Amino acid sequence: MSRTRVDDLHNDWMKDPKYRREYKALEEEFSLTAAMIEARSRAGMTQEQVARRMKTTQAAIARLESRGGRPSTRTLQRYAKATGSRLRISFEPEPARP
Repeated sequence: MSRTRVDDLHNDWMKDPKYRREYKALEEEFSLTAAMIEARSRAGMTQEQVARRMKTTQAAIARLESRGGRPSTRTLQRYAKATGSRLRISFEPEPARP
């Protein structure tokens, strides 16, 4: 019996225009989460350590890092400060559509 890899499933599903459209719509949330985890990793910190600095719980940090909502700018600033990072928000032009 062969195993199905998640990457293989994703690649197959990306052939479906509806799936591809929904996946692209979540791209910004994925990149925000990845940036948060990267900041914590760069600081050499655990979720518990970040939580202590932010005066919250490890579970709250886990939710932030697992796309458990849309954090406010204030929360992102507190997370950045706790990880020794600087928060930058920018507006970039959409790529031209063919």
